[in-house]
Amino acid sequence: MARYTGPKTKISRIFGEPITGNGKWLTKNSNPPGQHGAQRKRKTLGEYALQLREKQKAKYTYGLLEKQFRKTFDEAARRKGVTGENLIKLLEARLDNTVFRMGIAPSRQAARQLVSHKHITVNGEVVNVPSFSLKPGDAIGLKNKSAANDTLINNIRPKNTKFNWIDFNQAELKGTFIAYPERESVPENIKEQLIVELYSK
Repeated sequence: MARYTGPKTKISRIFGEPITGNGKWLTKNSNPPGQHGAQRKRKTLGEYALQLREKQKAKYTYGLLEKQFRKTFDEAARRKGVTGENLIKLLEARLDNTVFRMGIAPSRQAARQLVSHKHITVNGEVVNVPSFSLKPGDAIGLKNKSAANDTLINNIRPKNTKFNWIDFNQAELKGTFIAYPERESVPENIKEQLIVELYSK
């Protein structure tokens, strides 16, 4: 299963944002990575560099590699509506991302592991594919054996009420993917139009 396994704090320092989850090190050292990161002057990026940077940010944020990200973009382009917004909707509809949004896992990486290790069900069936694309109305939960695992239960946090496109009942350990989110509801600082322009070249 392809995924990024390199240093996560380094990625956050490149973009100056906690895009890989934990941003505690950014308060200690927000310089670019590398031996001379503090002395290196930040160059003014050109058009292509800005577009590429935005694509890389989206890939690292949602934990995709290039081939899978391109397939997601192509699917977004085929759908009706604004391609950039469709891209964000499809990324948010991934099973690993939804498990993270519901509060079942503390990070997208942890959510991906839960899915891969067969702890998560969709409509009552175990699904172990993190990229599984949810549809409105799909029910997500922990399988019975996993629901009795104290370690998993202790990691569950209250769902953020800002994520109004999903619902999660913490007592029953079940939730629902209600609808694809509107772009303004997704908090990630991604300029998806730059990604569209990059792939349109």
